[in-house]
Amino acid sequence: MAEPGVFDVHAYYPRALSHSIAPGYCLAQGRLAEALPVIGLAIFAAEPDEETARCLAGADPVIAARHGRAVARYADLLGRSRGLFMKANRLLSVANLPSARSPEPIAIYRSLLAGCEDDTPAMPAGLAADLAESEIGLPLYEVFADFDPHPIAAASIGQVHAATLQDGRDVAVKIQYPGVAEAIRTDLFESDQLASFVRLGCQTTCVQPDIAAIAGELSARIIEELDYQVEAANQEAFAAAYRGHPQIRIPETVPELCTSRLLTMELSEGYSWERAKTAPKQLRDRWGEVIYRFAAGSLTRLGMVNADPSPRNYLFHADGSVTFLDFGCVRRYSARLVGTIQTLMRAIVGSDADHLLDVLTQVGYVSQSHPPHPADLLAWFRATHAPVVSAQPYTYSPEFAAKLRGPELARSGRYADVIDGLNIPADFLAVVRVNLGITSVLSGLGATGDWAAMHREYCRAGYLPDCSPDSFDSWDSFDSRDSRGSLDL
Repeated sequence: MAEPGVFDVHAYYPRALSHSIAPGYCLAQGRLAEALPVIGLAIFAAEPDEETARCLAGADPVIAARHGRAVARYADLLGRSRGLFMKANRLLSVANLPSARSPEPIAIYRSLLAGCEDDTPAMPAGLAADLAESEIGLPLYEVFADFDPHPIAAASIGQVHAATLQDGRDVAVKIQYPGVAEAIRTDLFESDQLASFVRLGCQTTCVQPDIAAIAGELSARIIEELDYQVEAANQEAFAAAYRGHPQIRIPETVPELCTSRLLTMELSEGYSWERAKTAPKQLRDRWGEVIYRFAAGSLTRLGMVNADPSPRNYLFHADGSVTFLDFGCVRRYSARLVGTIQTLMRAIVGSDADHLLDVLTQVGYVSQSHPPHPADLLAWFRATHAPVVSAQPYTYSPEFAAKLRGPELARSGRYADVIDGLNIPADFLAVVRVNLGITSVLSGLGATGDWAAMHREYCRAGYLPDCSPDSFDSWDSFDSRDSRGSLDL
């Protein structure tokens, strides 16, 4: 079966876009569904589900009132700076962490925000074409043999158009919404707003953050995402490292057609996330291994992580390979910090509780005034890293993903003292986000693999920022399961 065209499955495409335009359109207001509170609230419905209704029915009136006020503050923040907080919410990504005390806050937020609707208008065709032409500095007909004026997809601060270059190459052109960068940069000067957002979100989770440091980290990443030239440079760095790789595909950019507000790259085709979840088990296992290796290998070999591991940023192929998209949020790590992360993982897998506590304390992950007991700390980390400490092969499951968000590993559970003694340093925020995202994706695929063996490979891997395809055999030892064949879906 031939793979479908990008018009059906492009990873940026979250839903059908309305081509209507609000009068006086200047700044896209963002998708409120992507800007929900950071409390395990990724999806909501107009009517509460049974679990939400049950929690609301039993909620303490005082708790309900307190969280109701929090929702009002959150809505006020969104109303004043929706684009900024939509970005911050996605990057903070504590929505997948266990809730702080009980399910009641989540239920209350879900109920009070149930009436919110997605109100992002698409740019009118004429405006999108005019913006592209302005950024390129040439009439579109001189650059493109064909340019679809209607968007095929939408990103958080821009929309994507299909086009064909004069030389026949099919490309995707991402155009930033007018005014969005200026508005977000202006809002970032209001540092108290971002810090308040971080504080509000983390109050309802098990996270104990350094508010100022986390807000600073979010601000730096958001500024980078606003500049498509930064995204192009990120994508080019990954493409250069993986060019010729048998299983990892990175679309090539078209540098001469990339500006701070326009990004042009190869138009990719492949299976969507929804289609991938229904593929044969053998193929889903293969895709899971590729995604795991891309995340782990990029960190340990390149010192980079693509910190937006959304399942819609992948395109899946019948030969077991995966195309990776969207490099707006990339975090770079020094060889020293990569080594520290590898040391921590070796301590977790090797059950070295004292060494784990010592290293975490050195990097500021553990409160020096209230450190957890080493054995309890190790037990909590091993529970959250079950895929690499359990008997192999191990199958990622929705149950494991839910366990990470459940009461057993939350502040209200048996590891309450451990979590109360932890602080997530800003440097580790992207790694935590990637770990949670990869867990969600592999659980959705139900991927089975020898994750412990892959983990050992990357924990002892050297830092090779200048690695080339010639080194694939040494650090990406893909097994022989259908590595050259393909499967029909």
